[in-house]
Amino acid sequence: MDQHKLRSLVFDKTGVRIDIDDPIFALVALNEAVLEETVERHVALIEAASRDLAQHARAAGGLPNAPVAPAVTAAGRSAAEAAGTPSAAPAQSGSTSAPTLAVPASGAPMEGGFSPREWRLLGAAAAVSVLSALLVLGGQALFFKPVPPPAPVLQAKSLTAEQLLAIQNGEKLAKAVQKLDPKTRNLVQAEMQK
Repeated sequence: MDQHKLRSLVFDKTGVRIDIDDPIFALVALNEAVLEETVERHVALIEAASRDLAQHARAAGGLPNAPVAPAVTAAGRSAAEAAGTPSAAPAQSGSTSAPTLAVPASGAPMEGGFSPREWRLLGAAAAVSVLSALLVLGGQALFFKPVPPPAPVLQAKSLTAEQLLAIQNGEKLAKAVQKLDPKTRNLVQAEMQK
């Protein structure tokens, strides 16, 4: 525990200055001790469970019978050393390691490759993954409708001079018809309908 680092961390986060002799460091040390003991206990429980699981797997035929590497506790001592019996390889003091499943002592892969049971499991997993992919692609093809392309935008060509003149004459004629008396207006509109 680096007290100077903790002091500067507390000051950076809270703005409170604490001294190295502050009683809060005793609380931090107590917290570390309790945490270390709890971690060691949990590591021992996990190792016991993994050994039990490995025994069940060997009994079921999933793992070959192989020598078991000594279990390592969080404090860096093997279970044999913790019990008072010497181990073949001395552990490094103060180092921690994660619990591991039992492996062959040589570290070599199992002889013979995969067992027939494992090949069947691999084949079944491959078949399930291919069927899943086909199901996803089929569902996507069935339910996915592509967005139709946008309708083309038609742009009018520019009008010719004759067309522009006809439009202007038509507008003048409409204004002139509105100024006629009602009887004549009706006659003109009837002639335009023909």
